Amino acid sequence: MASEVFRPRLNLNHVTFQRNNNQAQSHSFGQVFLHKKTGVSSSRRSVVAPEAAAIMAGETTAKTGNSALSHFWREVQGSNNWENLVDPLHPLLRKEIIRYGEFVAACYKAFDLDPTSKRYLHCKYGKSRMLNEVGMEDCGYTVTKYIYATPDINIPMQNEASRGHWIGYVAVSSDESAVKRLGRRDLLIAFRGTVTNHEWVTNLMSSLTPARLDPNNPNPDVKVESGFLSLYTSDETKSKFGLESCREQLLSEVSRLLNKHKVEDLSITLAGHSMGSALALLLAYDIAELGLNKTDQETVPITVFSFGGPRVGNASFKQRCEELGVKVMRIVNVNDPITKLPGMFLNENFRVLGGRYELPWISCSCYAHVGVELVMDFFNVQNPSCVHDLETYISLLKCPTKTLHTQKEGFDNLLNRARELIFSARSLKSNCL
Repeated sequence: MASEVFRPRLNLNHVTFQRNNNQAQSHSFGQVFLHKKTGVSSSRRSVVAPEAAAIMAGETTAKTGNSALSHFWREVQGSNNWENLVDPLHPLLRKEIIRYGEFVAACYKAFDLDPTSKRYLHCKYGKSRMLNEVGMEDCGYTVTKYIYATPDINIPMQNEASRGHWIGYVAVSSDESAVKRLGRRDLLIAFRGTVTNHEWVTNLMSSLTPARLDPNNPNPDVKVESGFLSLYTSDETKSKFGLESCREQLLSEVSRLLNKHKVEDLSITLAGHSMGSALALLLAYDIAELGLNKTDQETVPITVFSFGGPRVGNASFKQRCEELGVKVMRIVNVNDPITKLPGMFLNENFRVLGGRYELPWISCSCYAHVGVELVMDFFNVQNPSCVHDLETYISLLKCPTKTLHTQKEGFDNLLNRARELIFSARSLKSNCL
């Protein structure tokens, strides 16, 4: 199995939440540190040349005026598993995480939740103006396709038809100044999290099932959560004018864009929140397993930015993603219960019994997270559901981290925190997953 990657922990500094009565409640967060797990191969450490070090420091190239990102985008996209960029969190990487988080936040802003609207459970706007309408008119991307997912649930829900709902979009960096700044043309796929009742039911389908997305390599050991797989692969073919599956829509558009821009430097970036993170990882694995990102000249890098994402598959799925070169940056809050599901007990931390004996069935039977973790620590007693809120993730990532200190908790405080976490998990049902 591929060696373990670093799991950096980012505890943000003193953050203030505003109460309704305009009194501020302060919350302290801890220190940035890098937790090194055993078994890290030295070959995976990057050696930074002086020129690259200058780029990492945020300098610009005087001759061309290009930003540092254009020269260093592969590393920022995870080519070296973000080594030397996470301890401390590098400004370029922080900026890119925030930028992709805002692309995901656009899904929520544009999603129509008004039951009286003709666009209910669809996007409020047309493709040509969606990003403008949500305040991202200067992002340099053009939306090329809307994506719909059909939950395979036959349970009648009030005000909800069991049909395709808008789940996200595909976009491409189209503005030439943006392409120059990024250093490549970026194919972006963004997914929102759970909103509808049918999607909530789908999330509860937590059994592992073989992915079998590549007909030429149906590896039965590679398993994923059945609910996420169902949402990704279910279609409406029984209806005369029914939708293709989320998977078919995505693979078709990604293939089209890769072919259209095949002579350029390209990247494929997938970003999602919560359930959307699971769909992003499934698509990343699917593209890589089918080899759609491979051209005669190169292999187009695939990167996932996951915000508050759950586990998606088993240890074999994790291993296969690593073998295929799928890079995953997981931004998680230690107090977010969704990031601990599914597999709260049977997970990657359970694979060795007593620290000595490897359990032979573990890779097939237990869930495992994929990629590098960037761990945050935030909580608000007045609003427990904030632990999973995407806007909170993004806003705290924007905070400076100059005044850092470690928060120490006694036994009583830990008990109180446990009670608060249980309450926050219950509160999430009334908010977006």
